[in-house]
Amino acid sequence: MKKRFLLLVLSLLMLALALSYAYRPMSLPGTPFEFHLQAGSNVRVLARDLRAQGLFEQEWPFVWLARLTGQSAQIKAGSYELTQPVSPLQLLEILTQGQVSQRRLSVIEGWTFRQMRQAIDAHPDLLHDTKNLDDAELLRRIGVTESAPEGLFFPDTYNFSAGSSDLEVYKRAYLQMQQVLQKAWAERAGDSPLRTPYEALTLASIVEKETGSAADRGMIAGVFVNRLRKGMLLQTDPTVIYGLGSAFDGNLRKRDLLADTPYNTYTRAGLTPTPISLPGAAAIHVSLHPAETDALYFVARGDGSSYFSSTLAEHNQAVNRYQK
Repeated sequence: MKKRFLLLVLSLLMLALALSYAYRPMSLPGTPFEFHLQAGSNVRVLARDLRAQGLFEQEWPFVWLARLTGQSAQIKAGSYELTQPVSPLQLLEILTQGQVSQRRLSVIEGWTFRQMRQAIDAHPDLLHDTKNLDDAELLRRIGVTESAPEGLFFPDTYNFSAGSSDLEVYKRAYLQMQQVLQKAWAERAGDSPLRTPYEALTLASIVEKETGSAADRGMIAGVFVNRLRKGMLLQTDPTVIYGLGSAFDGNLRKRDLLADTPYNTYTRAGLTPTPISLPGAAAIHVSLHPAETDALYFVARGDGSSYFSSTLAEHNQAVNRYQK
């Protein structure tokens, strides 16, 4: 009887210690506390690493708890971040649910694809699988059939877990652009002179670069659509600048406007061969639903907004007023 009583007391004591360990919040070595679990690692490897980083005093209690609760085989690989103390049971819940830490990358409307690549290449929390790939190979890796990358990726803020491949970001941005573009194309105005979704994307990229004030976006699209309908040259500086590439030094000269390139809309009619930037949803929408206007010209006022004119004479007066 005495032996049974001692065993009962001992069992209750062990249970109390186990419960105390399982539910007691652990102090973090630092805030935030970040750790990474490699794919294929087991709970013993994780516990050893967390002990080395100062989260655990001993690794075996956590291993024992994970096995006792049947969760040792359910932990998911990834990068994790703890911002406040958690108990071992809470930590197991985080690990088995795969609540990996999130990082973010913002792709800005009007950026070129080169700027997007630079931002992705510089992000410290991405796995840079595309670092040494040229543009064509990058597009092939994510299943893109277009030959040029410009304009194909939707500008937005993308969340991802630390250690994710940069290919995942490119693919998500491409698929999101396709979704936005195809929806806008299906709802386009019936009298649009644009013949394909790619032409809409190209015009939207020009509208994006020309828009200084959001209130003018629809009118700017209206001017370009009117010019396309009449067979007029688009005559837009951002296309010339894009065509100059790295040769552009920040000062657009008259000789640049006269030098013929595939992107010089002062010398070549119609749209440019490819988009010139990454347009946002608003620019895509107005390119397919432009403002109803008879304006054929616009000039920057100097405050971000534009002045619109229907005749060349009126436009020249506006240029004299706002530019000279």
